[in-house]
Amino acid sequence: MIIKEHEPMSKHTSFRVGGAARWFVQPGNVQEVQEAIVFAQEKKLPWFVLGGGTNTLVSDKGFEGVIINITNRAVKIDGERVTAAAGAMSVSVARSAADAGLSGMEWAASLPGTIGGAVRGNAGCFGGEMKDAVESVRVLRDGSTMELKNADCQFAYRESCFKHNKDVIIDVTLKLTTGDKQMVKAKMDEMMNKRKTTQPIASGTAGCAFKNPLVNGKLTSCGKIIEELGLKGMKIGGIQISEIHGNFLINDGTATADNVVQMISFVKTRARDELGISLQEEIEYVGF
Repeated sequence: MIIKEHEPMSKHTSFRVGGAARWFVQPGNVQEVQEAIVFAQEKKLPWFVLGGGTNTLVSDKGFEGVIINITNRAVKIDGERVTAAAGAMSVSVARSAADAGLSGMEWAASLPGTIGGAVRGNAGCFGGEMKDAVESVRVLRDGSTMELKNADCQFAYRESCFKHNKDVIIDVTLKLTTGDKQMVKAKMDEMMNKRKTTQPIASGTAGCAFKNPLVNGKLTSCGKIIEELGLKGMKIGGIQISEIHGNFLINDGTATADNVVQMISFVKTRARDELGISLQEEIEYVGF
């Protein structure tokens, strides 16, 4: 298990901002995850499980606690079931499924971050969501592992029970369907190309900053709302609202976490005051 002290979180988050974690721990198995939690408890420090660092904003002051970053990236396939360790990259899981001729995860071909993080936030795009593929999730709870079925996870739009408890996701089993390998890969390529042309994937960004809100009973594109407000391209310090997609905040290389917070607050205020729409962040705050 790798343990680092005063580790800059700008090195581990896709926003590329954030101060240092008091302790940064990278366990490779269940026992080491438990040891990391006990380590935090003994030092009476808060702890937080970090996946791929997407959708995560760490304070400029850092995190006076233990950041746990699971490194197990194993992916196993048994028939139509794919079992992936929490630290496996979502893209790798999607590609492994495609290589096996399994359909159901094509939409995740360009999904950033880890599969554990994707389950926690019920990640989705292009019409797909994790809840549609998850059969079960193995978690560490109070020192013991246990299995939760799909219904136990309380999935909702960008939500799950894992956002509201201290369960640590160890691995996830996906139930997919057998498909034509070439057609599955072609669909993945289509998703990848669509993302490349509609989202700023090469920039320092945490992905979509806000959840799509319900407007008149229907989920409405937050990117279009921000565009309607005339905010695309706006800057605060080193953070800019993308010219390509209004729901992406881009670090120009000089941004701080405070810049991000200011921009989020500004956008929420404008949406509320001018359109009567209440926006909610997808971003997870750490150390604030």
